[in-house]
Amino acid sequence: MAPQLIADGLSSLEASLTEVKELFERELAGSADALMPLIRHISHFRGKMLRPRLVLLAGLAAVGGPSIRPSLCHDHTVLAAVVEMVHVATLVHDDVLDGADVRRRAATINHLKGNQAAVLLGDMLISHAFHLCSGLECQAYSRLIGKTTNLVCEGELLQNLSERNWHLTADAYFDIIYRKTASLIETSCRLGAMAANADRDAIEALAQYGRHIGIAFQIVDDILDISGSTRLVGKSLGTDIEQGKLTLPMIHFLNAADQPHRDLLIGLLESSDPDRIDHVRKLLQPTGSMAYAKNEARAFVDRAVAAVDSLPHSEFKLKLIEMARYVTEREK
Repeated sequence: MAPQLIADGLSSLEASLTEVKELFERELAGSADALMPLIRHISHFRGKMLRPRLVLLAGLAAVGGPSIRPSLCHDHTVLAAVVEMVHVATLVHDDVLDGADVRRRAATINHLKGNQAAVLLGDMLISHAFHLCSGLECQAYSRLIGKTTNLVCEGELLQNLSERNWHLTADAYFDIIYRKTASLIETSCRLGAMAANADRDAIEALAQYGRHIGIAFQIVDDILDISGSTRLVGKSLGTDIEQGKLTLPMIHFLNAADQPHRDLLIGLLESSDPDRIDHVRKLLQPTGSMAYAKNEARAFVDRAVAAVDSLPHSEFKLKLIEMARYVTEREK
């Protein structure tokens, strides 16, 4: 495919993302004046806008091809803004649950204004997301967003109830991270394909792609919580260790290590030692458990790439593959 066509197509995508940001801001602009400083502050949390980007890319990749120049519709812009609102709401709520002070190198809402304000702001964002989505004619979108927010909440609750469960299995972990993280990424891809009037096979292929990269993304996030640099990652780290949440590296370690080392890890996770986060990192980092978790993430990325193999060749499909590969290479 000619480089100029690729550049033109991706330039159009970036222009659409700008429209998504503007719609996000317009939807919240009518809020009370006293709330606007907090609303402006959450713009720091948007990052690379993975989920809205996937809504748009999925819509383009689902029907694009070497001789077809697909275009995005109004529904794509709205749906991209909706999934970003839901996502930012989950970040605000997550920071409360984790007691985090920093998110993307900015102070969290709970750090600035306390837990009550953060919970209420997250609730307001979800309410606005449904208000925005309700303006679209297709009610299947709202039902899917509703189903997905249910899954996200279930995943967070399951993780909360699993704290200090030293017998948590890998299967239970995968179920939790599918619900709390991957389900919204899967839905972003599904919505994009639906809004493009793609056929059933293309919709399912893109949904599977989203599911797999979503799981890989959370595995890498959990690895970074143990081994990442706060400076690079840009958010509070060590929260899983601090709260006794078993993630894939720790689950593998507890299954593979000898009893004295198992007891050592559990003892550190149960302790109130202020240095326990550093001790757990030093215990896990040199082991095969970190490499195991990274390999599992790569396997999910491979499944994501395989899922879109049947889609027509286009610059948008290539971008999806590039984004999938980036998931396991990121440091933040």
